[in-house]
Amino acid sequence: MGGQYRITGDKYPRMRRPRGRRRLVFLVVASVTALGLVGWGTLQLIDVFTGKGDKATAAGTKGDCTSTAGPSAKATATSTTSTTSTAAGTLPRPGQITVNVLNATPRSGLAKQTADELKKRGFRIGDVGNATAAYDKKVNGAGILLGAKGAAQAALPVLGTQLSGAEVKTDGRAQADQVDLIIGTAFKSLTKKEDADKALATLSGPRPAASASAKSC
Repeated sequence: MGGQYRITGDKYPRMRRPRGRRRLVFLVVASVTALGLVGWGTLQLIDVFTGKGDKATAAGTKGDCTSTAGPSAKATATSTTSTTSTAAGTLPRPGQITVNVLNATPRSGLAKQTADELKKRGFRIGDVGNATAAYDKKVNGAGILLGAKGAAQAALPVLGTQLSGAEVKTDGRAQADQVDLIIGTAFKSLTKKEDADKALATLSGPRPAASASAKSC
């Protein structure tokens, strides 16, 4: 019977692989990828909630602050310190200031008493007596410190440490190292020596100056 069925021609039927295997491979790859993404996302969430990301950012900021403090910043700080020290050094000492003590009140003896105390504190004393008509019985406060325009940032602030609340004025005189202390109606006494010494030390010390370009770290 085998002779009745023959295969003729040069074409033979091809066997195809079952489609089920391809689908299986695809599903396996997709599952692995999905699991990987889920795991990566979970790690990111853990970092966020535990604050590791913030620590890294803070460390980076600190590094930037350290790196920006280069030689130029140090030079600027040195220059600022030098400038403030020089400015403070221009203030005269009490022994370089001559004070005229003038009484503008009806109470007698205030000018001499105040002059004697200022002398003990190191000031040079000039004229001692009654105030001129322009100020006599016309000063309602503790007193007036009067001097040349050049004394406004030198002798007058130094004298002002000895009488708190005094009004500062300038006139047309030429000598900046000679100033007037005009005693007013509200005058009771000079500032306590300890407080005056502290105020004078603060005034004579270096004044800190903040740089506008400084970076806060």
